[in-house]
Amino acid sequence: MTSLDPYAEIARVLGAGSEENAIRSYAALGDSFTAGTGCAPGESWADRLAAGLADRNPDFVYRNLAVDGATSAEVLDQLGDALQLEPDLVTVVCGVNDVLLSVRPDHHAYARRLAGIFRRLTETLPAVRIATATAPERWDFLDLGRRPRMRKRLERGIVRFNAATRAVASAHSVPCLEAAGHPGVGEAENFVADGLHPSPLGHRRAAIGFGRLLGLNVKEEA
Repeated sequence: MTSLDPYAEIARVLGAGSEENAIRSYAALGDSFTAGTGCAPGESWADRLAAGLADRNPDFVYRNLAVDGATSAEVLDQLGDALQLEPDLVTVVCGVNDVLLSVRPDHHAYARRLAGIFRRLTETLPAVRIATATAPERWDFLDLGRRPRMRKRLERGIVRFNAATRAVASAHSVPCLEAAGHPGVGEAENFVADGLHPSPLGHRRAAIGFGRLLGLNVKEEA
């Protein structure tokens, strides 16, 4: 069976429509997941999404502002540079580092920051399209040694942050890609050796997922 090229489908659907609705610029905000830590340049899901859009529009502009290790507070700081681009599309994915770097992660503060990002984007750019995502709630391949309490704390925190992401996204009519509970989080091939960051295959699948979230019908290879 012949598969659809995700780059071609992203270009065809997101680049289609009237000149008014065309996506001419894209800003990606977030942490290592969006930055593509552990992958070669151009292999992150955001880079793949941008490549599809660029194929359709020779004047397309893309900036990946994500930074490895960024917390939601630091992602909020990325917003100023994103707004200067006046993007038609913005993806915002964060929160995992808030949980990883704190013994008492505050999901309420995270929700306020995420809502603030969405609100500022839509107030400044009324026509902007925004997408976000939840995080895996299982980390089967992350080596935490003999620290089951740490694993339990991490997973409990992610569950709370995911609930906050869904609630904020719903309140702002932002589509949310559900990584939480996805069967792919149980497949080692989707992760690099550290068990935390996606592999090139994991990023490819994430790009397909975001493509579908944004209105595409992208199929994985048979």
